[in-house]
Amino acid sequence: MKFQGRPPKLYMSAPHDCSYLPEETASTLMLEPDYPLNDSQFTVLLKSGYRRSGDIVYKPHCHACNACVSVRIPVWEYAPSRGQKRCYRRNHDVQTDIMSPCFRKEHFDLFCRYQSWRHSGDTMDHNNPARYRQFMIDSIVKTIFMEFRIAGELVALSVCDLPNEGISAVYTIFDPVHEKRGLGTFAIMKQIEYAKEYNLDHVYLGYWIQQCQKMNYKIRFRPLEGYVDREWQIINDRMSPCRDQQGQ
Repeated sequence: MKFQGRPPKLYMSAPHDCSYLPEETASTLMLEPDYPLNDSQFTVLLKSGYRRSGDIVYKPHCHACNACVSVRIPVWEYAPSRGQKRCYRRNHDVQTDIMSPCFRKEHFDLFCRYQSWRHSGDTMDHNNPARYRQFMIDSIVKTIFMEFRIAGELVALSVCDLPNEGISAVYTIFDPVHEKRGLGTFAIMKQIEYAKEYNLDHVYLGYWIQQCQKMNYKIRFRPLEGYVDREWQIINDRMSPCRDQQGQ
């Protein structure tokens, strides 16, 4: 990983239960807190498999499992599937707006509804405004909100980082009432449009785990590149999810 300026110190978390594979134990590699990260440095980290959540930049670094694969869509080669085309047409009435991250009650209320529905009973299920700010609003890099509305009603919200050569989808929430619309898929398609409009090459989707059903939607975007053995390469849903840790 080529890094201009003083490289950040890296810290390893204590082993903990994996949030995605219940039988696995996970560890996380994290940048030092309060490191003055600029856009170019963040881009280097993102292209090296790192990810941002709140003010933490991290990547999985597990002892015996390499299931988490950082993935991205090369937007100029992307070809929507028939299902994605139907999803786009189904949401023809959705208005998309870009704004700076900020606290709005309607955003927070949507977040609470989504978390209670999607993550009921786990560590993501909370309605604490301070934790919401930390997770959705606080950022150490250039970040935007994508709002999605139907007839003025907020139905979805995406948090996206803006590295130098792409857009990184940090988190998307939507109203469970509109589950059948496929707003998560629609949001990614709008992020691809945004990337093309601003002549950006990639949409980063975070980590894909073959064995985790909640992440299956990512592999449906083709072509999809994964950061494997320190290089980006085309992957598919038959890729082996767990390999030797060497080369991560």
